[in-house]
Amino acid sequence: MRPNAEPKRQDAPSAYLDEVDAGRRILQRCDALGAISEPGDGVTRLYLSPEHRIAAAALIEWMREAGMEARLDEAGNVVGRYHGEGGGGPYLLTGSHMDSVVNGGRYDGPLGVLTALDCVAVLNGRGRRLPFGIEVLAFGDEEGTRFRTTLAGSRAVTGDHGDDLMSARDADGHSMREAMTAFGLEPAAIGRAAHKPEDVIGFVELHIEQGPVLQAAGLPVGVVTAISGQTRATIRVEGAANHAGTVPMGMRHDPVLAASEIALTVERIAAAHDNTVGTVGVFKAEPGLINVIAGAVTLTVDLRSQADAVRHAAFAEIDTAAREIAARRGVGIAVEVILDLKSCPCAPAFVRQIATAIETAGLKVLHLPSGAGHDGMAMSRLTDIGMIFVRCKDGVSHSPQEAVTAGDVAAGAAVLLSFIENFQGKP
Repeated sequence: MRPNAEPKRQDAPSAYLDEVDAGRRILQRCDALGAISEPGDGVTRLYLSPEHRIAAAALIEWMREAGMEARLDEAGNVVGRYHGEGGGGPYLLTGSHMDSVVNGGRYDGPLGVLTALDCVAVLNGRGRRLPFGIEVLAFGDEEGTRFRTTLAGSRAVTGDHGDDLMSARDADGHSMREAMTAFGLEPAAIGRAAHKPEDVIGFVELHIEQGPVLQAAGLPVGVVTAISGQTRATIRVEGAANHAGTVPMGMRHDPVLAASEIALTVERIAAAHDNTVGTVGVFKAEPGLINVIAGAVTLTVDLRSQADAVRHAAFAEIDTAAREIAARRGVGIAVEVILDLKSCPCAPAFVRQIATAIETAGLKVLHLPSGAGHDGMAMSRLTDIGMIFVRCKDGVSHSPQEAVTAGDVAAGAAVLLSFIENFQGKP
């Protein structure tokens, strides 16, 4: 969509709640928000871009229609507050992010924002206030697509938006600080986006699963137990480059074969540990010619598990096995860990309450971890967190092929609303 265009609202009812099916209501809003994009396939809506501004304006309008006080905060997040019975807080926070990857889908992030907004619209339509307030958040940056630093929006809400973010630069060389100024924000005021812990009683996020587990189980929703921790490493294997036709097989020091064995070892070791996944995402041979035995290979390892002890043990096994393979094949090896990110458990009380909400909806409860990162990882520094997953077709995300059904979205909305209405906080 062009930056000066308005969100499309084709075939929408005259009033939001005139459409009685929650799934259809929310998907119509997802379509309208998804139209706010740079030209091209799928959705491209980057942080502090013209599309960000248009999407934020649409969300603020919709939040106000739903009975909320809404504004753009100092970090570019959209914040909508539906006050409690006493006219204020404390607030149960909910929502997700409104930015995207390049050529992404229209549900990763926005589905959580718009489902939370729908829950408030329903409560407001009934004239109901709760003993606490509800704050719906649409974080401006979760993906980190533009500046390659993730969770900038939620980190601002938790008071953890530092110089590492402000100094990050996009592909055109503009810093986040410069982009905020051009957007009309005041970088020096970023601290005002932070929430006080005493004003917050929890954070719950609804999100597409981004995986195939719910589809395989035949279930529309699931309750997340933890956001998996991550270990990322580069492994460089060095051998002896030579002519492909002149060196006998038994006399070679081939780093490609060693690296290939290491890659298969990553698969074997990850599969041997519960709720653990391992990926070799980069495999680069040098010089990369068809008639040359490679001189070196660089490969990456991405290892994830909801249990940090399991992840660390698995990576130690991979490291040991990789060195043994290198020694046996007569090649050199260097292993460098480039990221060690702790797992983020969901609060047990929140997991139980979400499970109860799923049962109340007449559905089977499935507990599962999230292998992808989410804003909850930042929000957990401020408050307890919980997550609801909604089934997505074939587990596809970060793609124009992202797809959900109205029925599954309606189930997710019912679970989130039940959780909110019956929220008990920490025991």
